[in-house]
Amino acid sequence: MDLSQFPPPALAGRTEVEPLTNPVIISDLHLSPTKPKTIMAFVRFMKSVAPRYPELVILGDLFDFWLGDDAHPEAKPVMALLKLHAATGRRVLVMPGNRDFVLGEGFAQAIGAELLRDPIVVEIKGRKVLLAHGDEWCLRDTGYQKFRKITHDPVWQAMMLKKSVAERIEVAKQARSQSETDKAQKSMDVMDVVEGAVAEAAKSAGVDLVIHGHTHRPAAHVFDNYERWVIPDWKLDGVEGAGKSGCITFLDNGRPQIQMF
Repeated sequence: MDLSQFPPPALAGRTEVEPLTNPVIISDLHLSPTKPKTIMAFVRFMKSVAPRYPELVILGDLFDFWLGDDAHPEAKPVMALLKLHAATGRRVLVMPGNRDFVLGEGFAQAIGAELLRDPIVVEIKGRKVLLAHGDEWCLRDTGYQKFRKITHDPVWQAMMLKKSVAERIEVAKQARSQSETDKAQKSMDVMDVVEGAVAEAAKSAGVDLVIHGHTHRPAAHVFDNYERWVIPDWKLDGVEGAGKSGCITFLDNGRPQIQMF
């Protein structure tokens, strides 16, 4: 795949999409070849859960890492599942996360998906909702925000994607090692969103409902002026594997609900 024909992921993605009628929303699956249980859970989800809904929305970190749309032949089975799903007439909408932030238009076109800009306001069952991965609101984690500013710079992304896959792997290894070291020294609260920042984003967007992932702390936070719903992450492999996976769907009245499976 020639990435030069596509804009850097930071400049790609739709800022407006057609309304959603009844979506299922997932995020933070962190798929990788080292997580076979999670991959199999995703296969079951795509065969038994996703077909019940006309729209599948993935709000970031579908993959545990992503070095460019030309760099992951091992992802072809996952992409084939998503492409088959889209070929049935159902919509697939994908947003990059913090692990797969260079997931781009090439990936979206290959599977027949709509690439979303983060964040985005989408109408769901007649209600306007702000959808996001969520990492931009983790403002207490100043070290990560500095890293995020660099990696979401379209000039940096364009430069990185011009490197060979081998060179990108080396850069990713160094960044991942530093990230794991930093993460071990941070509390969950530091890595969580700042509520005021989310509330301000909701107000600016003119919505009273925000749905995001990233924090791995699924919950519904209900306030006087808005609600913040956090999508379940998936953890089925390794020492953290506890059979945890889930999604957000909507009741007939447009109210979200968290489903674990």
